[in-house]
Amino acid sequence: MNLVESLERQLQPNPAIPEMRSGDTVKVFVRIVEGGRERVQPFQGTLIRMRKGGANANFTVRRIASHGVGVERTFLLHSPRVEKVEVLRHAKVRRAQLYFLRDLRGKAARLKEARK
Repeated sequence: MNLVESLERQLQPNPAIPEMRSGDTVKVFVRIVEGGRERVQPFQGTLIRMRKGGANANFTVRRIASHGVGVERTFLLHSPRVEKVEVLRHAKVRRAQLYFLRDLRGKAARLKEARK
């Protein structure tokens, strides 16, 4: 048994991270270190990619910043820097990776909300 396998066996799911799917609008609370100070900063956007894979699992969130500039950020699922994740809404999507949203602007980039 090598080191990677033993680490993946020890991984416990983070209770602060709920079940997420592509298309969800999420708010990720990230711990930021500035100098000697530490604070929590929220990053809210659409989940465009979920990558599973044990210790390497990650997800990418895209949001539109000021002046219509798209910003994408990738977070490690098991990172201690991710404080918590809130799922704000679920969208109905037919793809696992929503890279097509990069080319859409304004109202065209909206996703239809999933009905329960």
